[in-house]
Amino acid sequence: MSKTGQARVLTPEQFAHLLWVIQEHRYPEKNTALVQISFKLGLRVQEIALLQIKDVAELGPETAGQRSFKLKEILALPAAYTKGADALKRSKSTYQRRRISFSVYDFDQVVRQIETMAKAGADIKPEDFYPEVKKHRGKSRDLPMNDVSLRTAIENHLANRLAAHPWVRKTDPLFLTQKGGSYSP
Repeated sequence: MSKTGQARVLTPEQFAHLLWVIQEHRYPEKNTALVQISFKLGLRVQEIALLQIKDVAELGPETAGQRSFKLKEILALPAAYTKGADALKRSKSTYQRRRISFSVYDFDQVVRQIETMAKAGADIKPEDFYPEVKKHRGKSRDLPMNDVSLRTAIENHLANRLAAHPWVRKTDPLFLTQKGGSYSP
């Protein structure tokens, strides 16, 4: 018999107690980041297990055994990580983030075209000037990482990880088990 209904959610007091307990045990930075990502971004266990460093941060160059990083503002969760996707075959995903950009010259051309149309009294619709965007398959989610405690937890985890292993690649898992392997979804 299957269960139905809404999953239980921790109260703020329970969540604060959980974070306090985490601080008293091994790997508090990693475990705090795991819990914060789950609670604040609402990611499923499978999605957290598949996160890579490049999903949350941009790594700087390794200099003198040190590695810097910059946390991203938005976690773009690829469709291959989400529920219903074949997560273990994520390397075969066709999902690709696309950014719309154009040169200063192209922008200047669009502005001149709009000025000409405005002087002629033509009806100007902004959507006529948007560049074409190819739609991707699957459902992806863009999750803003603007919560201070979430960002602090991820920054602390990455700082510890990079201090211990400055040679990590951006495609390495964000979270490692205590034996150094990746988590299984």
